[in-house]
Amino acid sequence: MRQLPRRRGKRRSITGRALELAGVIALFGLVALAAAIFDEFSMQEVAGRARVVDGDTIALLDQRVRLAGIDAPELDQQCRRDGAAYDCGQEARLRLAGLIGDGEVACRGNERDRYGRPLMRCVSGGTDVNSAMVRSGWAVAYGDYDRQERQARSEAAGLWAGDFDRPSRWRTQQGSIADIGPAGLASRVLLRVRSLWPFEREDNVP
Repeated sequence: MRQLPRRRGKRRSITGRALELAGVIALFGLVALAAAIFDEFSMQEVAGRARVVDGDTIALLDQRVRLAGIDAPELDQQCRRDGAAYDCGQEARLRLAGLIGDGEVACRGNERDRYGRPLMRCVSGGTDVNSAMVRSGWAVAYGDYDRQERQARSEAAGLWAGDFDRPSRWRTQQGSIADIGPAGLASRVLLRVRSLWPFEREDNVP
C-alpha cells in the first residue's frame, strides 16, 4: 500500500505545529510590546520636599514612594553590633533623613509594589539616594545596586559592621510578606486603577 497520504498528513502536522509555535511567539511579542508601551505611558516623575517614613520609604506629594532596588530594615527591626542589640531600623531612617535633608527630592519610576506604592529612583542634591543608602550600608540590594552592597560589605559599613537579618527574612520571621518588589504587568494595571480610586488607601504596609 502507498504511504503517500500518511506522509502528507505528517507534513501537515509539522506545518500546523510550526504555525502554532509562530503564533505563540507572536503573542509573546505583542505582550512584550504592550508591556513596554504601558511602562512608558505609566512613567511618573514627582519632585518636592519629602518626609522620611523609614529607611526605604518617603512621603512625597501626598503619596508614599518606595525607593526602588533597595530594602532597608523595618522601623522596629533590631540588629546586633559590638555584642549588643540596637534599633537598626531607626538608624536607617535617620541615615535616609540625613541624605535628603530639607532640600527637594526628585523621583522617577514606572512600577508599583504589591501595595500600590510607586517604586522610584530618587535624587536629592545631585545624590542618587537609592544608591547612597546601599553604599552606606544602611540598606541592602533588592534587585539592583549589587556593586554598592559588595563595597559596603567589604568596608563593614552600616549594617555590615555587625550582625543582621536581611529585611525580607526578618519580615518572614515576623509573619509579614517578604516580597515587596515590583508587581507583574496585570497587577500593575489593577494597582494603577486602584491608585486613581479616591476611597481606598493602604497605610499599614511594611
